[in-house]
Amino acid sequence: MVQTSLNPHGQSAPETPLRPQPRLSVVVPLYNEAANLAPLLTRIRAALTGWSYELILVDDGSRDATVATVRQLLDDRTTLLVLARNYGQTSAMAAGMAAATGNFVATLDGDLQNDPADIPAMVERAEREGWDVVAGRRANRQDGLLLRKVPSRVANALIRRLTGVYLDDYGCTLKVFRRELVPHLGLYGQLHRFIPPLAHRQGARMTQVDVRHHPRLHGQSNYGLGRIGPVLTDLTTVLYLLRYAHRPMRLFGPVGAGLLLAGLGSGVWALAAGLGWLGAAAVALIVGGLNLLGMGMLAEMQMRQAHEPAPQPPYRLRSVETGPAVNHQSVHEPADPVGNGWGTSGSVSSASGFAAPETRTPGVGIRQHVADQ
Repeated sequence: MVQTSLNPHGQSAPETPLRPQPRLSVVVPLYNEAANLAPLLTRIRAALTGWSYELILVDDGSRDATVATVRQLLDDRTTLLVLARNYGQTSAMAAGMAAATGNFVATLDGDLQNDPADIPAMVERAEREGWDVVAGRRANRQDGLLLRKVPSRVANALIRRLTGVYLDDYGCTLKVFRRELVPHLGLYGQLHRFIPPLAHRQGARMTQVDVRHHPRLHGQSNYGLGRIGPVLTDLTTVLYLLRYAHRPMRLFGPVGAGLLLAGLGSGVWALAAGLGWLGAAAVALIVGGLNLLGMGMLAEMQMRQAHEPAPQPPYRLRSVETGPAVNHQSVHEPADPVGNGWGTSGSVSSASGFAAPETRTPGVGIRQHVADQ
């Protein structure tokens, strides 16, 4: 079977055979990894020998020869996605996952530090034990202590404590999960390291396994202490999604009401004591409280719209009633001997030639009740 598509100019694109659905899709985001590509693809293909798989390489705006190198190494199981610019690792992973067609999706970095040989065992464990996510845990991490390991341990402990998802290594990109989970993750920004909490939000069952880790041989790491700030802000986003995404007023309501009450109390005190500075603070607290309450209400309205199955009319009919059926044919209008429908429902006007709108009457004494919506 072949598939033919049209390009934007309406010309027929080259026919490509439709491949059967693979058991596994391997997604690898790439950024300036030209020197690592040949050994990376060799290792992946060797590790998955005998497997039904597809390999999806996503170039995230590389400035070196990454794209040209991949094009030389392409085969019938490998797909290259080239992003228009550097969007970040999360967007690159999201693009690769959206293109995946396998029953399971495996993600790993393109720097040769993750070992593709761990993937088969992770997939088999997910199939055998029914896990939705199998996360890798770097058992013997080959990174610097102060700049990589210590910040990572602190971040992992913080994420575990705040999200309630107790995995040991959130920074390990090597993960395997079921493809039906992908549309529900909602990856954007830099949330790729929070895939386990996002999957937990969807009720996913997950476990972790020890995986191998190798030192980086080529290129420069894109991670460092500069990631601490983004990780903390992304963690705040994930916490909001986990706890308040479906009930935002639970967050904005208490805080806004607290500020409002504090402002009113401060205002009364300021009037009694004649303290001008306290009055200004009271106004600021009242305004802040009202703003938070308003934000909570708006967020609740947005959630209501998101969960409504269809737009609801601003009214509810109890019934629709009509009078008895009457023949409205004019006495001056000639009869219709040949059945053209003159003067009847759906007639054609002799003056304009346009069909008149069709009307239907329920009949004498018939009342149409409208069910409660």
